[in-house]
Amino acid sequence: MNSQERDTVSAAAAAIPIPMPETSDQLAQLFADHHRRVLVAAYRVTGSMADAEDVAQTVFLRVGRGEGIPMKNAGSYLYRAAVNGALDLLRRRKIAAAEPIEAAEGVATTGQTASPDAELSRAELAGLLRRAISELPPRAAEMFTLRYIEELGNREIARLMGTSSAVVAVTLHQTRSKLKKRLVALERGKS
Repeated sequence: MNSQERDTVSAAAAAIPIPMPETSDQLAQLFADHHRRVLVAAYRVTGSMADAEDVAQTVFLRVGRGEGIPMKNAGSYLYRAAVNGALDLLRRRKIAAAEPIEAAEGVATTGQTASPDAELSRAELAGLLRRAISELPPRAAEMFTLRYIEELGNREIARLMGTSSAVVAVTLHQTRSKLKKRLVALERGKS
């Protein structure tokens, strides 16, 4: 990640106002409790461990700088901040990530049943999907990511995003339709 992208990640993360934990012990505890989840969430979206580490670092640096988080729901805030920071990074780049989405879950498909052509096709599709997601409106991209990449249920997404399950269901339905159309266009070579 170059310095311009890092500054943009920092600017995107700074857009969310939050109060600070009172002590460095609280910050250390937040980091210990939530770093792995924040890192994995960012990695699943970006497909790059380096980018995921940058996003996670930005999230925790904001907290350490006094921009803090609501202590009642720190985990949810940090998780959403990681997903949003990663989506913002993809939007800025408008390019596919280097690793397929499946790598985030440790899914090894390079066994005897997977052909090199199937692996290439899978990687290309993951890249196209990342590009299409980066073109979605932020709220729709976040809901889609939480549902299909993070595998959260509609109720959990509604709770995290402060909306109803019905709104989540409708948004996901519309988003799937948009993504299908966009993926077809991208596969045909239309930008």
